Amino acid sequence: MLDLNKIKKAYERVLGVVHRTPFTYAPILSEMSGYEVYLKKENLQRTGAFKLRGAFNKVATLVEAGEKGGVVAASAGNHAQGVAFAAKHFGIEATIVMPESTPLTKIQGVKEFGASVILHGANYDEAYAYAVTFGEENHYTFVHPFTDDEVMAGQGTVTLEMFEEQTLDALIVPVGGGGLVSGMSVAAKALNPQCKVIAVSSAGAPAMKKSYDAKSAIDTTWVKTIADGIAVRDTSVITLEYILKNVDAFESVCEDEIASAILFLLEKQKVLVEGAGAVGVAALLHNKIDLPKGSKIGIVLSGGNIDVTMLSLIIEKGLMKSARKMKLLVTLVDKPGSLQSFTKILTDIGANIVQIGYDRTSTDLEFGDAHVSVALETKGIEHQVLIREKLQEGGFSFREEH
Repeated sequence: MLDLNKIKKAYERVLGVVHRTPFTYAPILSEMSGYEVYLKKENLQRTGAFKLRGAFNKVATLVEAGEKGGVVAASAGNHAQGVAFAAKHFGIEATIVMPESTPLTKIQGVKEFGASVILHGANYDEAYAYAVTFGEENHYTFVHPFTDDEVMAGQGTVTLEMFEEQTLDALIVPVGGGGLVSGMSVAAKALNPQCKVIAVSSAGAPAMKKSYDAKSAIDTTWVKTIADGIAVRDTSVITLEYILKNVDAFESVCEDEIASAILFLLEKQKVLVEGAGAVGVAALLHNKIDLPKGSKIGIVLSGGNIDVTMLSLIIEKGLMKSARKMKLLVTLVDKPGSLQSFTKILTDIGANIVQIGYDRTSTDLEFGDAHVSVALETKGIEHQVLIREKLQEGGFSFREEH
């Protein structure tokens, strides 16, 4: 049974191994929201995510119990790195089964800690089933990422650190399988029963949110989200029990909201997080948190292991959505001076060209025409309206690309 005493013992084991990550005031978020907001930066943890806490505590208890065999785990990446790190620390073998879609950065992170990696399945749950079988066949101890008291106890140490620094009215915690929010909420309610615990999941991984609303475990048949760290298809009845007991509200955020939160944190807070690490801030930014104004809130940035190609796409889409970038396909007459006339309009209204292409051979062109594809840096919605007006006045036919 998970309780505060078990969490305190876990903290004794991880102390000196895991980083005590910064827990800092967020002035811009506070001003925007009307709350007093603090960010727990587990993205700066040694393996880039909070998962090291639970994995290390579990492996440590196995070693204390005299277990000398290897360990196996299934993970999209963060739990994998935690288990690999812990196994290397204690000098035991580790095999990690990861979904085939796992970002390369997380695969490399696991291998750097000396663990073997097997890619199997389209999602976590398929990787999990294979890992359990692998463990039984090879006599390895399976280290579950969330339905394990010692793992949850390790995750609960995040609350202990936060409460040592601030007296909080509420915690906002990302949820996938539920291990983090289970451990943190048990600690929070034991230390301050008045503290509200708000869980946040991705709408693209809806199992736990549906289960919370129905007060009964509901599995789903699909998962599709950029928040791969919380992309869990099926509901754990073990963590659901803790969540139903201790979580005061459960919200979900969509992909666009997660992406905007990643970009916001990068631009405004100078903090890089992965999708799962951004869901709490996404909920705050999009007005899904209902607390008295002035409440002191702690938000967990659970991880920072984001794939750089995903980050690039998020930045690109974010610039488009915020009217700081514009893409056009313009049709003009293919004769000397046409392109110069087009670019002069852009120059006169201060639209900076960052990419341009010229096509006179496309089969969908009329004879004597050409296509110019152009990406522009723009200065907001009004600037983009002006660009459209001036191009129309200049007689140019164009369409916007998204």
